[in-house]
Amino acid sequence: MADNKELEKTTTAPNVCAPIDQIDSDMVNEGVTHIASEPGDRSEGAKVHPQPTTDPLDPLNWSKCQKHVILGIVMLKYFLFTYLTTTTVPSFTAIQNQYQISYSQVNWTVAVPALGLSVGPLIWSSLSDIYGRRLIFLIGTLVALASTVGAAVADSYAGYMAARFFQGFGVSPAATVGMAVVNDLFFDYERGQKLGLWVLAIDSGLLLGPTFGGFLDLVSPAWINWFNAILFALLLVLELLFMPETLYPRQTMLLRCNSTIVGQNGVELSEKTPYGNTDTARQSNMVSLEVSLHRTKSLPFINLRPVPGVRHPKPWDSIIRFFITFRFPTVAIAVIGYCFLWYWWVLSVITMVPAAYPNYTPLIQGLLFLGLFLGTVLSEIFCSGTLSDLIVRKLSQKQGNVRVAEMRLWLAYPAIIVTAVGLILWGVSIDKNYHWMVGQVAFFLFAAGIQIGNTVTSSYIVDSYPLQSMSVVTFYSVFLNLSAFINPFFIAPWQASDGWTWTFTTQGLIVLIGGFLVFGALHKFGGIMRGKAAQPSWVNPEYDSILEVSAV
Repeated sequence: MADNKELEKTTTAPNVCAPIDQIDSDMVNEGVTHIASEPGDRSEGAKVHPQPTTDPLDPLNWSKCQKHVILGIVMLKYFLFTYLTTTTVPSFTAIQNQYQISYSQVNWTVAVPALGLSVGPLIWSSLSDIYGRRLIFLIGTLVALASTVGAAVADSYAGYMAARFFQGFGVSPAATVGMAVVNDLFFDYERGQKLGLWVLAIDSGLLLGPTFGGFLDLVSPAWINWFNAILFALLLVLELLFMPETLYPRQTMLLRCNSTIVGQNGVELSEKTPYGNTDTARQSNMVSLEVSLHRTKSLPFINLRPVPGVRHPKPWDSIIRFFITFRFPTVAIAVIGYCFLWYWWVLSVITMVPAAYPNYTPLIQGLLFLGLFLGTVLSEIFCSGTLSDLIVRKLSQKQGNVRVAEMRLWLAYPAIIVTAVGLILWGVSIDKNYHWMVGQVAFFLFAAGIQIGNTVTSSYIVDSYPLQSMSVVTFYSVFLNLSAFINPFFIAPWQASDGWTWTFTTQGLIVLIGGFLVFGALHKFGGIMRGKAAQPSWVNPEYDSILEVSAV
């Protein structure tokens, strides 16, 4: 399409050891100088982002093993993000009988935690930029654990729904804060694969939830939530023991080479590094700052103070920035288009499985979700994040090692097609009473398309605004879960009115036509829209400095 029509515009700070008079101190204080790049920091000829330091406390410098242990914890939390929503699906009949409610009302028990998942990122995101990722992860897990116990013992429909809401609210940091942790740990050229794994976690939880729920329902419906509580307790232990703080004052540390650090009383704390000093001198500067700037692993075990060395947003800034993000058309169009033309049909399939296969036991109904799970996993292994990184790398090499966000969109088109085919095939297979294996093939295709589309969308919006990744993923998470909240309210009446074939054929056509229009337009005009849009007035805190720069 138009991959070669735009060179990405980024604000690049001076060389980290450039003469101090080349730095505009107003820009630093206002948070405008956001990236520091050196010619040597490259991946296959392209500059890398974030800019690494020589600091051993920099998460980018941690061992590959530790990085992936932390990634695994983030993925477990993101897995539970949707697992808790759908694991109760096989027990719908028991829930109906327990609370004396209709099938539509039992569908709402899936919608309500999705509402908590949608509201949560607006609250947690700014707090994680103030107090760090670790503390917010711990608090969120405690909330989810307590509300899960509440859901297990609830003796009324209202109490059960309240507990379900706070389950979603408590686990919701897995979305925006979890993505921020991924960005703290890995470079941009690794982003497709790592975000693909992150997305794999949410989609796997969504689809494996009913499988595990079917087995646990053999004990009792309450045991589904008791098992959830065990998983949250395990997650809490892992977070306490193996997840250090990853919010790192990157810009402060990078500008250390170019600036004089000034205390609140105006007294210089250390001298700037002279231009031309060696890497050894830079390392000594990092060491000299260590006493006065605690960061990542040097912070207290439970840190209740704002993370030092970064410019902190107001607690309500994530809400304000959510609305401002509508001014960035590539993000708004990609997210809203994906959520309401493509993704939300996941809930159509998941919530209607018990009605589609009423003659099967809850255990068998849960096992039928394995087709969805296999489609998700295999598409991620062969066709999603890693392939997306490869495509971007090859295309950027042809364009002078310039990466453009629209390079991420090539995988959207086959994903749209297989999603539409899966939806149509499943609706027809239920109407015509085809063998259950036909439904499994449909599930496989549908889930593969959803997984690829999710990875494409999340990678695209982060690549479009990498310095505002927390805000754009908050926007993405709110609408993704808002769509999941809305869908269960209309899918059952729609199917009852129009039947299986026309309901799911219509959904497939919406994905096919709407998806090609939205992503085709972004592919052709995304760069132009981004160039004409207003530039964000903020950045992630790790790219914003609180140093005062002294002119010479």
